[in-house]
Amino acid sequence: MFSKSKVKKVDFVTLSKFYGKYKEALQLELINSPAGLSRHICEPALNRPGLAIAGFYSYFANKRIQVFGSAELAYLQKLPEGMRKSRIQRMFRCEVPGIVFSRDKIPPREIVELADEAGVCVFRTSLVTMKFVNSATIILENEFAESVTLHGCMVDVRGVGVLIRGKSGVGKSETALGLIERGAALVADDMVYVRNVGGELVASAPEMSRGFMEVRGLGIVNITTLFGLKSIRHNKRLDLIVTLIPAKDQEELDRLGLEREGLDVLGEKVLHVQLSVAPGRDIARLVEVAAMDYHLKDMGIDMAGEFNRRLMSNFQSSEN
Repeated sequence: MFSKSKVKKVDFVTLSKFYGKYKEALQLELINSPAGLSRHICEPALNRPGLAIAGFYSYFANKRIQVFGSAELAYLQKLPEGMRKSRIQRMFRCEVPGIVFSRDKIPPREIVELADEAGVCVFRTSLVTMKFVNSATIILENEFAESVTLHGCMVDVRGVGVLIRGKSGVGKSETALGLIERGAALVADDMVYVRNVGGELVASAPEMSRGFMEVRGLGIVNITTLFGLKSIRHNKRLDLIVTLIPAKDQEELDRLGLEREGLDVLGEKVLHVQLSVAPGRDIARLVEVAAMDYHLKDMGIDMAGEFNRRLMSNFQSSEN
């Protein structure tokens, strides 16, 4: 349903971006020349090179950051100096993006010297090995996630992430304002940035417009100033898409709600509801009910299905 040409794919993340953006979160410290910061991380995972420094390179994940924990460092230190040097040189010839020593371990001096010669950055972190690997993997999965920018208004309604979309002037922002007054929170207005992170669609706003909304006739309003910090979310899972359609353009509606269609967003199906916009209709209230209906279905309670079962049971009883 959404144009595939808008999908943004990430083929690599520069080591410079990774280090600059996440060095505090990952407690990273660069301990040699920054010449290798231009290298590319090409896979959203990390590798512990135990087999590589033992001389086995058949399945070496050279496109990943290499992490040296206590075990790898202890093994290296037990190798004769010449062998240790040749093993490290061979690893560097595989064009690894960079290497990280965990637990604040200080790498042997010759490793740092060889890294400088090969143009490979060496880092250390105070985090324990598995905590660093897990945290960095989550960060890289987010960086590598496919993304798309959708037009609409994204709100968190009672814990359900709802994207309100429709033609310009149909009332998306007014509906979102009505929901925010009822306790909902704004995620993004107009431009909604959606990423597919491990099969979960996560919506957010561009940094510049976060917390702001454009309302026809009023202009730009600051939602945080008007309604407080509880009225905004930095990101939210996309659960439901509601399309607002003017009554004059609305074709036949699904009156029972037994068969809800799904829209494809980055390869994931998202439940879709269409609402007719007409004078006198409280669209914000209807969107809120749609969100609550989604929440009930997620808990295994299908209101439309229950009504249909009662109806069929009544028919069968009357026939008998």
